[in-house]
Amino acid sequence: MIEVKNSSISEGEFNRGVFATQDIKKGQLFHEAPVVPVPNEQHEFLDQTILGDYVYEYGINHTAIVLGYGMLFNHSYEPNATYEINFDNHTFDYYAYKDIKKGEEVFINYNGEVDNNDPLWFNKEDDSDNE
Repeated sequence: MIEVKNSSISEGEFNRGVFATQDIKKGQLFHEAPVVPVPNEQHEFLDQTILGDYVYEYGINHTAIVLGYGMLFNHSYEPNATYEINFDNHTFDYYAYKDIKKGEEVFINYNGEVDNNDPLWFNKEDDSDNE
């Protein structure tokens, strides 16, 4: 249903994104990504690695390293997908927020809510470089 390919919106050495291999209907669950929970007191160690840019909040006591394709979705403030945290199954469940056509890149909003337009951490760093 989805695959990883080169993305035209990504820059750098790893310019990957997740793409639909078939049409995905609005509301359809299309990926369940397993989670490795990391206690908050160990988060500082993740921040010393590239993984620090890829982890999710996971409740109040943990950070989540999301496996599967969960860490490879690119960001958009106008996403075509969303996710829900499934604490019972320890997964992040990805759903189509709108119809996604075969070949289309799948985007999520890194803020966690489709309509949240708050600046992201990597934009804040860019802004501080310009001051």
